[in-house]
Amino acid sequence: MLRKLLQNTRRPQGFWGRMMLRGMNRGHKPLSDWAMPHLPLSPDARVLDVGCGGGANIAVLLRRCPHGRVDGLDYSPESVAASRRMNAASRRCTVTEGDVGALPYEDGSYDAVTAFETIYFWPDLPRAFGEIRRVLRPGGRFFLAGEMNDPSSTFWTDRIDGMTIYSGEDLRRRLEAAGFAPVTLYTRKTWFCLLAEKPL
Repeated sequence: MLRKLLQNTRRPQGFWGRMMLRGMNRGHKPLSDWAMPHLPLSPDARVLDVGCGGGANIAVLLRRCPHGRVDGLDYSPESVAASRRMNAASRRCTVTEGDVGALPYEDGSYDAVTAFETIYFWPDLPRAFGEIRRVLRPGGRFFLAGEMNDPSSTFWTDRIDGMTIYSGEDLRRRLEAAGFAPVTLYTRKTWFCLLAEKPL
């Protein structure tokens, strides 16, 4: 039963998925509060939040970009619905169901792409990083943040199907291999965030 419930961290569904999304919005706030200041954004930036979950980070980004636009994407219909509800008052936000490996956006559409607590579930990192790089404008930034960066810790990966934990250094190298430069890694205990720039 517990294993079944934990799958909602990967792809929230139904009642327990909705409960999980509410918990994520609250539980991931400390990570977001620590990480967000590492992402420079102009007031009129256009931002995409990939794996937007319950929509809390979209709301933060909308406040940081009062003259910009913040879109969200998630492959869980439950997450899309929750993000839309949380940000329903904004006319500067569209949340779409989709796959990070095949982003439904034009080349060079965004000043920044963010991803919080979601990379663990991306099945093909080179493809995802390539798609993110494609939709960023030259000089745009990809910002990645998570609470777990120790691949030797198997407590969660043994219980959640399709989950992989990466070290921050491993992700930095993978981002560089995908054509991002410079890539800056920040850490705080087990937390990490990476700021990766698409070259001009």
